[in-house]
Amino acid sequence: NCGRGGDRPEPVACSRPNHPTALSHPLIPDIDQLLRPVAEAGGFTLLGVHLHSHRIPMTVQVLLRRADGSDVNLDDCASLSEPLAEALEGSGLLESAYVLEVSSPGIGEELSSDRDFSSFRGFPVAVHRRSAAGGETVQEGLLLERDAEVVRLNVRGRIVRLPREEVVRVRLVSPRDGP
Repeated sequence: NCGRGGDRPEPVACSRPNHPTALSHPLIPDIDQLLRPVAEAGGFTLLGVHLHSHRIPMTVQVLLRRADGSDVNLDDCASLSEPLAEALEGSGLLESAYVLEVSSPGIGEELSSDRDFSSFRGFPVAVHRRSAAGGETVQEGLLLERDAEVVRLNVRGRIVRLPREEVVRVRLVSPRDGP
């Protein structure tokens, strides 16, 4: 992660479609639309924008990956930080103080692409899914695979198949201690 501080703006959400706070702030689509071409011009793909309004000052987190699919490094973050900051400042979208944080997805992040699911096969994950009652349940286990129909987990040696249409998001988690 690299960041840039300053006296800047305030939102609350994420542009990643399955993120728990997705669409919770009306500026997210505008910020995403503003920053996407800046990232692409620098040879990167914008994976998402998070607004952490509970922090003081608010944090605008921009998640990137290189256009060729490889991960970004600290120098990449630093080189793109200034153009992203200039675009945000010039837009006038954010009116209160904020910190800009440019990073790549890492542990604790949501898995979204086929590459993510392939790369983290065998890792512990938490699968959030819609319950029949309209709420959300969480199933933890080791990721086996995701295909067009289901997400498969190993839960204590048993294969669990979760229908993809019920899956809200899949996140990497730390392994649990004990049985």
